[in-house]
Amino acid sequence: MTGPEVSLSFRLVYVPGVMPDKWVRVWNERQPDVPLILTQAPAQPAHGMLLDGEADAGLVRLPVDRTVLSAIPLYTEQTVVVVPKDHLVTAADSVTVEDLADDIVLHPLDDVLDWQALPGRPALERPATTADAIELVAAGIGVLVVPLSLARLHHRKDLTHRPLEDAPASSVGLAWPEAATTDLVEDFIGIVRGRTVNSTRGRRPQPAQEQQAKQRKNRSAQGDAARRRQPSAGASGRGRRGTGGGAGGGPAKNPRRGTPRRRS
Repeated sequence: MTGPEVSLSFRLVYVPGVMPDKWVRVWNERQPDVPLILTQAPAQPAHGMLLDGEADAGLVRLPVDRTVLSAIPLYTEQTVVVVPKDHLVTAADSVTVEDLADDIVLHPLDDVLDWQALPGRPALERPATTADAIELVAAGIGVLVVPLSLARLHHRKDLTHRPLEDAPASSVGLAWPEAATTDLVEDFIGIVRGRTVNSTRGRRPQPAQEQQAKQRKNRSAQGDAARRRQPSAGASGRGRRGTGGGAGGGPAKNPRRGTPRRRS
Protein backbone atom coordinates (compact mmCIF):
# COMPACT_ATOMS: atom_id res chain seq x y z
CA MET A 1 0.00 0.00 0.00
CA THR A 2 1.44 3.35 -1.00
CA GLY A 3 1.40 6.44 1.18
CA PRO A 4 -0.63 9.59 0.50
CA GLU A 5 0.33 11.56 -2.58
CA VAL A 6 2.35 14.68 -1.78
CA SER A 7 1.09 17.83 -3.49
CA LEU A 8 3.98 19.82 -5.01
CA SER A 9 3.82 23.59 -4.52
CA PHE A 10 6.12 26.59 -4.10
CA ARG A 11 5.62 28.82 -1.04
CA LEU A 12 6.65 32.47 -1.40
CA VAL A 13 6.48 35.02 1.41
CA TYR A 14 6.70 38.74 0.61
CA VAL A 15 6.78 41.89 2.71
CA PRO A 16 4.25 44.76 2.45
CA GLY A 17 5.00 47.15 -0.38
CA VAL A 18 6.64 44.53 -2.59
CA MET A 19 4.60 43.63 -5.67
CA PRO A 20 5.46 40.11 -6.87
CA ASP A 21 2.77 40.04 -9.59
CA LYS A 22 5.09 40.04 -12.62
CA TRP A 23 7.16 37.16 -11.24
CA VAL A 24 4.05 35.23 -10.26
CA ARG A 25 2.71 35.59 -13.81
CA VAL A 26 5.91 34.17 -15.33
CA TRP A 27 5.92 31.34 -12.79
CA ASN A 28 2.37 30.35 -13.71
CA GLU A 29 3.34 30.28 -17.39
CA ARG A 30 6.43 28.11 -16.83
CA GLN A 31 5.20 25.94 -13.97
CA PRO A 32 1.46 25.43 -14.56
CA ASP A 33 1.51 22.19 -12.55
CA VAL A 34 3.18 23.73 -9.47
CA PRO A 35 0.92 26.19 -7.59
CA LEU A 36 2.66 29.26 -6.18
CA ILE A 37 1.33 29.97 -2.68
CA LEU A 38 1.71 33.63 -1.65
CA THR A 39 1.84 34.88 1.94
CA GLN A 40 2.31 38.51 2.98
CA ALA A 41 4.11 39.13 6.26
CA PRO A 42 5.96 42.02 7.94
CA ALA A 43 9.74 42.11 7.62
CA GLN A 44 10.78 40.19 10.74
CA PRO A 45 8.02 37.54 10.61
CA ALA A 46 8.92 36.97 6.93
CA HIS A 47 12.50 36.16 7.94
CA GLY A 48 11.15 33.82 10.61
CA MET A 49 9.00 31.96 8.10
CA LEU A 50 12.08 31.25 5.98
CA LEU A 51 14.09 30.06 8.96
CA ASP A 52 11.26 27.84 10.22
CA GLY A 53 10.70 26.21 6.81
CA GLU A 54 7.24 27.77 6.40
CA ALA A 55 8.26 29.34 3.08
CA ASP A 56 10.57 28.18 0.30
CA ALA A 57 11.72 31.70 -0.62
CA GLY A 58 10.87 35.28 0.22
CA LEU A 59 10.89 38.78 -1.23
CA VAL A 60 12.15 40.51 1.89
CA ARG A 61 13.84 43.60 3.25
CA LEU A 62 17.62 43.34 3.48
CA PRO A 63 19.82 42.60 5.32
CA VAL A 64 19.12 39.00 6.32
CA ASP A 65 21.10 36.53 8.42
CA ARG A 66 23.63 35.34 5.83
CA THR A 67 24.81 32.49 8.07
CA VAL A 68 21.59 30.59 7.33
CA LEU A 69 19.96 32.43 4.43
CA SER A 70 21.13 33.06 0.88
CA ALA A 71 20.02 36.34 -0.68
CA ILE A 72 20.13 38.19 -3.99
CA PRO A 73 19.72 42.00 -3.81
CA LEU A 74 17.07 43.17 -6.28
CA TYR A 75 16.65 46.93 -5.87
CA THR A 76 16.93 49.83 -3.41
CA GLU A 77 13.91 52.02 -2.78
CA GLN A 78 13.70 55.76 -2.57
CA THR A 79 12.96 57.09 0.92
CA VAL A 80 10.14 59.63 1.28
CA VAL A 81 8.46 61.62 4.01
CA VAL A 82 4.67 61.33 4.29
CA VAL A 83 2.94 64.56 5.30
CA PRO A 84 -0.52 66.18 5.19
CA LYS A 85 -1.24 67.92 1.90
CA ASP A 86 -1.12 71.36 3.55
CA HIS A 87 2.31 70.79 5.13
CA LEU A 88 5.01 73.36 4.40
CA VAL A 89 7.38 70.86 2.78
CA THR A 90 4.91 70.23 -0.05
CA ALA A 91 6.11 73.47 -1.63
CA ALA A 92 9.44 71.77 -2.45
CA ASP A 93 10.21 68.97 -4.88
CA SER A 94 12.39 67.22 -2.30
CA VAL A 95 13.14 67.53 1.39
CA THR A 96 16.29 67.24 3.50
CA VAL A 97 16.55 65.74 6.97
CA GLU A 98 17.23 69.24 8.35
CA ASP A 99 13.86 70.42 6.96
CA LEU A 100 12.14 68.10 9.46
CA ALA A 101 13.94 69.50 12.52
CA ASP A 102 10.78 71.08 13.94
CA ASP A 103 8.44 68.18 13.11
CA ILE A 104 7.50 65.20 15.24
CA VAL A 105 8.85 62.26 13.24
CA LEU A 106 6.92 59.10 14.01
CA HIS A 107 8.94 55.90 14.44
CA PRO A 108 6.69 52.81 14.25
CA LEU A 109 7.82 49.54 15.80
CA ASP A 110 7.86 47.88 12.36
CA ASP A 111 10.09 50.56 10.83
CA VAL A 112 12.33 49.10 8.10
CA LEU A 113 14.89 51.94 7.93
CA ASP A 114 18.19 51.65 9.74
CA TRP A 115 18.47 55.06 11.41
CA GLN A 116 21.64 56.12 13.19
CA ALA A 117 19.73 59.10 14.59
CA LEU A 118 16.07 59.77 13.86
CA PRO A 119 15.46 63.29 12.48
CA GLY A 120 13.03 65.81 13.99
CA ARG A 121 11.45 65.58 17.43
CA PRO A 122 10.45 62.20 18.91
CA ALA A 123 6.82 61.33 19.62
CA LEU A 124 5.70 60.46 23.15
CA GLU A 125 5.40 56.82 22.13
CA ARG A 126 6.06 54.71 19.08
CA PRO A 127 3.10 53.56 16.95
CA ALA A 128 2.73 49.79 16.73
CA THR A 129 2.64 49.65 12.92
CA THR A 130 3.23 51.77 9.86
CA ALA A 131 -0.53 51.76 9.25
CA ASP A 132 -1.08 53.25 12.74
CA ALA A 133 1.56 55.90 12.04
CA ILE A 134 -0.22 56.86 8.81
CA GLU A 135 -3.39 57.48 10.82
CA LEU A 136 -1.46 59.77 13.16
CA VAL A 137 -0.01 61.71 10.22
CA ALA A 138 -3.54 62.20 8.89
CA ALA A 139 -4.56 63.47 12.32
CA GLY A 140 -1.78 66.07 12.25
CA ILE A 141 0.27 64.42 15.02
CA GLY A 142 3.50 64.18 13.06
CA VAL A 143 5.21 63.04 9.83
CA LEU A 144 6.46 59.63 8.78
CA VAL A 145 9.57 58.55 6.87
CA VAL A 146 9.19 55.30 4.89
CA PRO A 147 10.29 53.61 1.64
CA LEU A 148 8.30 54.80 -1.37
CA SER A 149 6.45 51.49 -1.77
CA LEU A 150 5.00 51.77 1.75
CA ALA A 151 3.88 55.35 1.10
CA ARG A 152 2.03 54.11 -1.98
CA LEU A 153 0.63 51.10 -0.13
CA HIS A 154 -0.90 53.35 2.56
CA HIS A 155 -1.96 56.10 0.17
CA ARG A 156 -4.67 58.49 1.38
CA LYS A 157 -6.27 61.41 -0.43
CA ASP A 158 -5.46 63.79 2.41
CA LEU A 159 -1.76 62.86 2.50
CA THR A 160 1.16 63.23 0.11
CA HIS A 161 4.88 62.51 0.14
CA ARG A 162 8.18 64.02 -0.96
CA PRO A 163 11.61 62.45 -1.57
CA LEU A 164 13.82 62.71 1.52
CA GLU A 165 17.53 63.32 0.92
CA ASP A 166 20.33 62.08 3.20
CA ALA A 167 18.09 59.41 4.73
CA PRO A 168 18.79 55.67 5.00
CA ALA A 169 17.27 53.55 2.23
CA SER A 170 15.69 50.12 2.26
CA SER A 171 16.76 47.38 -0.14
CA VAL A 172 14.63 44.44 -1.26
CA GLY A 173 16.04 41.04 -2.10
CA LEU A 174 15.13 37.44 -2.78
CA ALA A 175 16.12 35.18 0.13
CA TRP A 176 15.86 31.46 0.82
CA PRO A 177 17.28 28.95 3.34
CA GLU A 178 20.83 28.12 2.24
CA ALA A 179 20.38 24.47 3.15
CA ALA A 180 17.21 24.17 1.05
CA THR A 181 18.22 25.39 -2.41
CA THR A 182 15.80 23.19 -4.33
CA ASP A 183 15.14 22.98 -8.08
CA LEU A 184 12.02 25.09 -7.60
CA VAL A 185 14.03 27.76 -5.78
CA GLU A 186 16.50 27.77 -8.69
CA ASP A 187 13.57 28.17 -11.09
CA PHE A 188 12.27 31.19 -9.19
CA ILE A 189 15.76 32.71 -9.01
CA GLY A 190 15.93 32.43 -12.80
CA ILE A 191 12.56 34.16 -13.16
CA VAL A 192 13.53 37.02 -10.83
CA ARG A 193 16.81 37.49 -12.67
CA GLY A 194 15.03 37.60 -16.01
CA ARG A 195 16.44 34.39 -17.45
CA THR A 196 14.62 32.81 -20.36
CA VAL A 197 13.16 29.35 -20.07
CA ASN A 198 16.00 27.98 -22.24
CA SER A 199 18.79 29.75 -20.36
CA THR A 200 21.81 27.56 -19.63
CA ARG A 201 22.13 29.32 -16.29
CA GLY A 202 18.82 27.95 -15.09
CA ARG A 203 18.52 24.83 -12.96
CA ARG A 204 20.26 21.69 -14.12
CA PRO A 205 18.31 19.42 -16.49
CA GLN A 206 16.68 16.30 -15.14
CA PRO A 207 18.58 13.00 -15.71
CA ALA A 208 16.45 12.05 -18.75
CA GLN A 209 17.14 15.43 -20.32
CA GLU A 210 20.84 15.08 -19.60
CA GLN A 211 20.86 11.68 -21.29
CA GLN A 212 19.08 13.03 -24.37
CA ALA A 213 21.51 15.95 -24.59
CA LYS A 214 24.45 13.55 -24.29
CA GLN A 215 23.06 11.32 -27.04
CA ARG A 216 22.59 14.30 -29.36
CA LYS A 217 26.16 15.39 -28.69
CA ASN A 218 27.52 11.90 -29.39
CA ARG A 219 25.56 11.60 -32.65
CA SER A 220 26.85 14.96 -33.78
CA ALA A 221 30.45 13.99 -32.98
CA GLN A 222 30.08 10.69 -34.84
CA GLY A 223 28.70 12.47 -37.91
CA ASP A 224 31.62 14.93 -37.92
CA ALA A 225 34.14 12.07 -37.70
CA ALA A 226 32.47 10.19 -40.58
CA ARG A 227 32.56 13.29 -42.79
CA ARG A 228 36.27 13.75 -42.08
CA ARG A 229 37.04 10.12 -43.05
CA GLN A 230 35.08 10.25 -46.34
CA PRO A 231 37.29 11.43 -49.34
CA SER A 232 36.04 14.25 -51.47
CA ALA A 233 34.62 13.46 -54.95
CA GLY A 234 37.53 15.08 -56.81
CA ALA A 235 40.16 13.12 -54.96
CA SER A 236 38.60 9.66 -55.15
CA GLY A 237 41.02 8.33 -57.79
CA ARG A 238 44.01 10.61 -57.27
CA GLY A 239 47.33 9.24 -56.12
CA ARG A 240 46.19 5.60 -55.97
CA ARG A 241 48.32 2.89 -57.63
CA GLY A 242 47.22 -0.56 -58.76
CA THR A 243 43.55 0.36 -58.69
CA GLY A 244 43.01 0.40 -62.44
CA GLY A 245 43.94 3.98 -63.15
CA GLY A 246 47.11 5.95 -63.55
CA ALA A 247 47.81 9.47 -62.45
CA GLY A 248 46.13 10.81 -65.55
CA GLY A 249 43.21 8.43 -65.43
CA GLY A 250 44.57 6.14 -68.22
CA PRO A 251 45.43 2.44 -68.04
CA ALA A 252 47.74 1.35 -65.30
CA LYS A 253 51.37 0.86 -66.24
CA ASN A 254 52.93 -2.62 -66.15
CA PRO A 255 55.29 -2.49 -63.19
CA ARG A 256 57.79 -4.77 -65.16
CA ARG A 257 57.90 -2.54 -68.26
CA GLY A 258 60.98 -0.41 -68.58
CA THR A 259 63.11 -2.51 -66.25
CA PRO A 260 66.57 -2.99 -67.85
CA ARG A 261 67.56 -6.57 -68.49
CA ARG A 262 70.71 -7.86 -66.90
CA ARG A 263 73.23 -9.06 -69.50
CA SER A 264 74.75 -12.57 -69.04
